[in-house]
Amino acid sequence: MKHIPVSSIMTKKIVAITLTEDLERAELLFKRHKIRHIPVVSNEVIVGMLSYTDLMRISIAETDDEAGNTIDSIVFNTFKIEQVMAKSVVTVSSETSIKEAAKILAKNEFHALPVVDNGELVGIITTTDLLNYLVNEI
Repeated sequence: MKHIPVSSIMTKKIVAITLTEDLERAELLFKRHKIRHIPVVSNEVIVGMLSYTDLMRISIAETDDEAGNTIDSIVFNTFKIEQVMAKSVVTVSSETSIKEAAKILAKNEFHALPVVDNGELVGIITTTDLLNYLVNEI
């Protein structure tokens, strides 16, 4: 298999959040952009990763309408992003091979890897990106 870098399939339009923002803002970003992972940055450096699953774990969902659940904002105001996010973030560079990224995701059982070059967040690669790549290659 040839070396194909993650930069060829990663999401380059990054939706990120800072430590000073709140979980209600995070929920809004998840829903508005239809994403499941948000890198948490401080001074342009990645310090954590917040997943929609992390958010759901701490929430008390209440049924708002037939379309689905909304999250109780009182719970969100109880926690800070830093308390909910994953702090041990594994990253890859834009030159990391797609195969290597897939191995990292499979081994660690998470679904997103921030792509960092020279300390700067330049993208994110998710299991969805990998599946879309696989579908197009078969």
